[in-house]
Amino acid sequence: GTAPYSSAYVFPAEWVNSTFHRCYVPIAMLNTVVSTGLSCYSRFVEAERPRFSKAARTLAFAYPYLFDSIPLFYRFYLCAAESCTEAAIPVHYKHTVFAFLTCFIFASHLPERLAPGHFDYIGHSHQVFHVCGIIGTHFQMEAITMDMAERHHRLQPAALLPSSLQTLGSMGVSMAVSLAVVGLCSVSLRFMPEP
Repeated sequence: GTAPYSSAYVFPAEWVNSTFHRCYVPIAMLNTVVSTGLSCYSRFVEAERPRFSKAARTLAFAYPYLFDSIPLFYRFYLCAAESCTEAAIPVHYKHTVFAFLTCFIFASHLPERLAPGHFDYIGHSHQVFHVCGIIGTHFQMEAITMDMAERHHRLQPAALLPSSLQTLGSMGVSMAVSLAVVGLCSVSLRFMPEP
């Protein structure tokens, strides 16, 4: 996720050093592990409860995104209320639109649901889902880069900013624990009866 970058560059100025700001990255790390576990678990119940499985998989991606975006959504609210002029906000809007479009396409299975058999090879929702996700990620990285340049002078003193080791460490721990969850789920598949 982008929580370390959001914590450093996207957070509203009045939230910096708040309790939520200090807990933001650790909670995002926990969300990463929970989302990986939920996504893996959804595969175990897919045959018996396909709707629950799809909902769990959608939640596994939507919840961490929504949590990570709380500071950004607050900035959107402030901009709507006070008509801000931050250059990154329109780009953040684009990335948010593509994120919601990605989720909608993943959950709805459009366009193949409307015309079964016509989108089996090209234009399948899974392909469109990935394209929208990539475009959204492009806009997100562009917006964070703009925030870095625009808000650099307002950052915390260097002593309070997380070090590279802390940033990479939090990402590494999240990845390692998530890989352990995937490994555990993969091993436990051997003990499951065939459907």
